[in-house]
Amino acid sequence: MTNLSRLPGRAEHLWQWQSRAACRGQGPERFFHPEGERGDDRAARDRAAKRVCEECPVRAQCLRHALRVREPYGVWGGLTEQERQALTTA
Repeated sequence: MTNLSRLPGRAEHLWQWQSRAACRGQGPERFFHPEGERGDDRAARDRAAKRVCEECPVRAQCLRHALRVREPYGVWGGLTEQERQALTTA
């Protein structure tokens, strides 16, 4: 029989906030740019994603997560990857 006492235990509390996110079910295309997207198209997509984040009840948790794991892509917690990177390198 496997010794379960050495397992780290339940961890859903680490990601449960995601079930309440305003972006849930909207698909990744609004929050993650396709390869090669630049200029006005990318700026418009980022603005649309940020509008969703403005109304999100778990925005702070989302941003904390993205900063903690240094999420390299997409809009998380209302910030783009460049905006998050500026926070972590300041």
